[in-house]
Amino acid sequence: MKQLSPIDSMFIFNEQEHAPMHIGPVMLYDPSSAQGDIVRFKDILEVFRSRLRLSPVFRRKLVKVPLDIDNPYWVEDGDFDLEFHVRHLALPKPGDWRQFCILVGRLHSRPLDMKRPPWEAYIIEGLDTIEGLPPGCFAMYMKIHHSAIDGATSNQIVSELHDLTPFPTVSDRSDSWQPEAVPAQWKLLGRSYVNFLKQPSRALNLAKNALTSLNLPDEIVASRDDMQDHGIHFLTRFNRDISPHRVFGSVDVSLASMKAIKNSAGNCTLNDVVLAIIGGALRSYLLDKDELPDSSLVAGVPISTRRPEQHDAGGGNAVSGMRLTLGTDIADPLQRLHSINADAVASKAYANAVSAKLLVDVAETVPPSVAAMGMRLMAATGLNSRNPAAHTIVTNVPGAQQPVYMCGAKAIKWIGAGCPVDGVGLFNTVNSYNGRMSLAFICDRDMMPDPQFYQDCIAQSFAELEAAATRTTKPKVRRKPATKKRAKSG
Repeated sequence: MKQLSPIDSMFIFNEQEHAPMHIGPVMLYDPSSAQGDIVRFKDILEVFRSRLRLSPVFRRKLVKVPLDIDNPYWVEDGDFDLEFHVRHLALPKPGDWRQFCILVGRLHSRPLDMKRPPWEAYIIEGLDTIEGLPPGCFAMYMKIHHSAIDGATSNQIVSELHDLTPFPTVSDRSDSWQPEAVPAQWKLLGRSYVNFLKQPSRALNLAKNALTSLNLPDEIVASRDDMQDHGIHFLTRFNRDISPHRVFGSVDVSLASMKAIKNSAGNCTLNDVVLAIIGGALRSYLLDKDELPDSSLVAGVPISTRRPEQHDAGGGNAVSGMRLTLGTDIADPLQRLHSINADAVASKAYANAVSAKLLVDVAETVPPSVAAMGMRLMAATGLNSRNPAAHTIVTNVPGAQQPVYMCGAKAIKWIGAGCPVDGVGLFNTVNSYNGRMSLAFICDRDMMPDPQFYQDCIAQSFAELEAAATRTTKPKVRRKPATKKRAKSG
């Protein structure tokens, strides 16, 4: 039995029927590389069965403490049923991209069964008319509760389910898994009492870390003064309570093209380029609705705090976050990119000085019962939607840069899906894989009734930024000076 961290527990306390807190990958496969050009559902089931031991996320379920007076626990599920979690679906003909996006949006809308290990995988066949893919492709849409994983551990779990060649391998890691009995409530209450006694020492450590963070170097203070205003002074259509329904979409671009844009803009990062593209897409989308604010929208940007030794498939969250402007008030794509970069440099310097550990200490000092009650209060009163933390979320998760295979089928696309919440109904997820980058989004359907148009806005924003970057790096052709012709002597 393992207790959830305070940060992981926040995703449990924030779970609502209309706003489930799961995230996960969307993978598209070409079976032509598999033996016999076919992959059977029972083969995929066997891959899952043989690799359950590679991550504890698969077979542990949640046990809550009475009245939420302490953080919940993970318990190994003695009634684990793999075929409940891995399911088989098919798109109706013609099996095009929009049909697939509608299906993913509907599946993403449904909460997980929190009495079981909180994950599901859907194998979807019939992807026959998707541009850029051969007929006969299939997909895997997976959703895992955010309390169990963050973006980095999600990628690790996906990697464990795949091979680096078309020939499946058998892991030599032994399966020492043992089921656990659900602990009695009095035992959970006894553990909670011990944890409660630790609160004063945690509060003292918090005070020490806070005082240390206040003694910032002069150069950090100066960078903070250069930061743009990240306050949420206005609301958009994406900043109200969400419905239970979702829409999904994604644009696939070349990673080399993204890097070329980055290199053309000096010291910019790939994340700056991503934010500039999303900023341009939101500018176009809100302009079309006659809803574009005069000042820039602000994005919440999750940042991984996971150390190198923590990069395994063990699950859990190791994230901090920052707010950055999206430059939606800037029409020129290159100017938008440079503005975002300047804001990011100043913001990162300040965030690194304050330290993500301070945020963790704050979470550990708040009693779980207070945190749970606070989440319910915000949901009941609409405080989330009236005081959102950002206008949208933009998360960028690097993936494998070599092909991966499921039962011999090559993964062609690797896309991410996030979790909208009340107050922030648009979640943009960026994944890179094997030389490509997916710019995906999940949004409340009532806020975005036209997801194809927003997808087109993302594609247009990328094309405009790429064209502008190409113009700045295109070498000038030096012409030879004209020479006067001599007149012939006669």
